[in-house]
Amino acid sequence: MQADILFSSQAAEKVRQLISAEGNDGLKLRVFVAGGGCSGFSYGFTFDEDVASDDAVVERSGVTLLVDPLSYQYLLGSEIDYVEDLQGAQFVVNNPNASSTCGCGNSFAI
Repeated sequence: MQADILFSSQAAEKVRQLISAEGNDGLKLRVFVAGGGCSGFSYGFTFDEDVASDDAVVERSGVTLLVDPLSYQYLLGSEIDYVEDLQGAQFVVNNPNASSTCGCGNSFAI
């Protein structure tokens, strides 16, 4: 399924670098939402070689982003980005569905 989730060029480039460092061109970035975190839900990122038949798939610059169906409903309309600033370097989710977030940016409420 094609996703209504954006994958920034900065995030795609960082994923490409990480995959290259791992030496496994079959890796894809999986973004998921889990219960917990100080605001109720938290974002997670992992590499995965397998694409499930019901995964949402976003491709950018030859890199693939995967989202499972449960997480998709919370990430619809979001942008997955990669930022480097004074707080460090990390993948971030700019989620218009989040009613509040915590200071770390990895936890949110709907």
